[in-house]
Amino acid sequence: MLDDLSYIIYGLFCAAVFLSLFLIRFSKLVSRKELIFLIVWSVVQCFIALTGFYNQVDSFPPHFLLAILPPFFLIGVVAYKKHKRGIEINRFLSLSTLLHTVRLPVEVTLFYLFQSAYLPELMTFEGRNFDIIAGITAPIVAILFQKKIISNKVLLIWNIVALFLVVFVLINGVLSARLPIQLFAFDQPTIAFEYAPFVLLPCLIVPLVIYTHLMDIILLTRKI
Repeated sequence: MLDDLSYIIYGLFCAAVFLSLFLIRFSKLVSRKELIFLIVWSVVQCFIALTGFYNQVDSFPPHFLLAILPPFFLIGVVAYKKHKRGIEINRFLSLSTLLHTVRLPVEVTLFYLFQSAYLPELMTFEGRNFDIIAGITAPIVAILFQKKIISNKVLLIWNIVALFLVVFVLINGVLSARLPIQLFAFDQPTIAFEYAPFVLLPCLIVPLVIYTHLMDIILLTRKI
């Protein structure tokens, strides 16, 4: 853990983790068994991070890939299977849209991590990270869609734009981390995600956000 950080930041980030897990289940995007798997995965990743395993940056292949590659592989597998099996048409899209409000506490956390020199500025809303726009607009879009003020097409466009934003941040995060492919921020690289609980951002929250967008885009495409 990063001992020089305020407990408020730890609490804020953990709240984002719990909110993500709650809303992903409440919006019927994962089953009960899948939720249990996500919780176990989170605990295991935090334990691995506490051992210092992800701080060993000279290994090959890089240890950190074990945190970020498996969840994105599973996203592809699960999304494909659910697409072939048929996505639940009657679930509430407003709830899955509301999930993206977790990006607000995440953005605040990233800003404080930058101020503590655990992230480069490009990973914050003062740099190249515009993902806070999705977090701010998510509850507004969810309410407007629930009240049928905006259409399926508008929600689809919002999901596509918001998906682009989070993928853009993810790419910048990977390219500024202490990996062989690092291209940015050599003076202040992204090291926060090597530690618990912040390892859960690239290995849990971001994959869940991307997964939610993909499932909603598929469903909205069928509805239009």
